[in-house]
Amino acid sequence: MDITAGEILQFAMRMEENGERFYREAATNSSDSRAKELFNRLAAEETVHNRSFEDLFSKADVFEPPESYPGEYLAYFYNYIDNKVFFTQDNKASLPESFDVIKALDFAIQRELDSVLFYQELKAFVPVTDNHTIDAIIEEERRHFAQLCEEKKKLS
Repeated sequence: MDITAGEILQFAMRMEENGERFYREAATNSSDSRAKELFNRLAAEETVHNRSFEDLFSKADVFEPPESYPGEYLAYFYNYIDNKVFFTQDNKASLPESFDVIKALDFAIQRELDSVLFYQELKAFVPVTDNHTIDAIIEEERRHFAQLCEEKKKLS
């Protein structure tokens, strides 16, 4: 079964929402003003990424598979994304008990890498005509990874 670019964009939007929540939580837990500013900026960037993915989604084909109940298909993928790619607000494991900016950045850097791998793997299931959309998502995640690494260097 092929997965459409529209489906992957739905996953991407969910991951951006979860990333924004993570960064907002990190900003709230940070006592360092530079780190607080950094995490708030990263949260805002996740919102911008989400909007760009929403724009791409509005132009994409969406696959609607048969389901046992309404929303079953996306619920499965959202649960995967929420629990494996980026933790949700409900999952308190997203930030350590004793907050540390570098640990939060390490966590975010790993999630960006996980996102790149996730999209690269899904690309094999997308029709070749949709590869440009998936490539755009991957490039966005790579840019965010590089930015996080630079910010970590500055704070280390």
